[in-house]
Amino acid sequence: MQWLSERWYHRSLLTMLLWPLSQLYRGIVLLRRMGYQTGLMQQKSLPVPVVIVGNINVGGTGKSPFVIWLARQLHMSGYSPGIISRGYGGAGPFPFAVQTTSQPEQCGDEPLMIHQQTGYPVVVDPDRFRAGQYLLANQPCDVIIADDGLQHYRLARDIEIVVIDGKRMFGNNFLLPAGPLREPVDRLRTVDFLVCNSGNYPSAFRMDLKASTAINLLSGAHKPLSSFAEQPLHAVAGIGHPQRFFQMLKEAGLSFDEHSFADHHAYQPADLTFSDSSPILMTEKDAVKCRSFATADMWYLPIEADLPALLKDNICEKLRNLNHG
Repeated sequence: MQWLSERWYHRSLLTMLLWPLSQLYRGIVLLRRMGYQTGLMQQKSLPVPVVIVGNINVGGTGKSPFVIWLARQLHMSGYSPGIISRGYGGAGPFPFAVQTTSQPEQCGDEPLMIHQQTGYPVVVDPDRFRAGQYLLANQPCDVIIADDGLQHYRLARDIEIVVIDGKRMFGNNFLLPAGPLREPVDRLRTVDFLVCNSGNYPSAFRMDLKASTAINLLSGAHKPLSSFAEQPLHAVAGIGHPQRFFQMLKEAGLSFDEHSFADHHAYQPADLTFSDSSPILMTEKDAVKCRSFATADMWYLPIEADLPALLKDNICEKLRNLNHG
């Protein structure tokens, strides 16, 4: 799959050969969405506002840092947010309420990372409506953030937010399997807010991802990222777009050997056994899967999203104007 996804960001003979399948997929996507819009397929509504955070691309665009930012902003604005997710890679049983001590094999790496970083309630279930019901039955939440729920049309939504990759944008602009798109680009005209990660896009709020401190997996010690300069390093990333993490380290002045893994990779100790004992820097998403065999040489880099306060104000205003019973 990875070799194909690398070809989605330019047009080639292979992607042109796949284009007819892309058009078939486009028709299915549009018919499905139309079915929910016309009532032929039934949406399920929850008794509190639902904020969808998603994308139209396959692969990483920066949704998780944005979800963390949004949950914190809503909490600081007086709301009690809860988060629901599909829990990709988790085996359940579903619905599954994520705990600090949960394992990524149960709930997926991203939901576990979000809960560990925020402390807010997170429930995973492939059925997002059922996840929302379970969350509300067990937690005093008054707003739900649905992580990666844009295409889960069965769940009714009040606000839709799409995160765009400001570097790669929409690749070759083809839908699956000829390109990286889950839905056509014109879908962006129908959502409430656009967020562009590390770039600019018309009508989008810019999001920049920042990191300044590394945390040791074994001891929890903190260390300035700059302190790793001028020494050999290993950089590990098993995320949707590993080059984004590597570029962040390069911009911090670090030199390192790159080790890319597939998104949601289930790490084994052998994956991080290298020929030397140089420090290993990894993403926080990778760290949740490596704690069980962590060594003193392993460090992870928490990422913080930086966005304009105006976006928070606009989202809160829209929430205040909603009518939920």
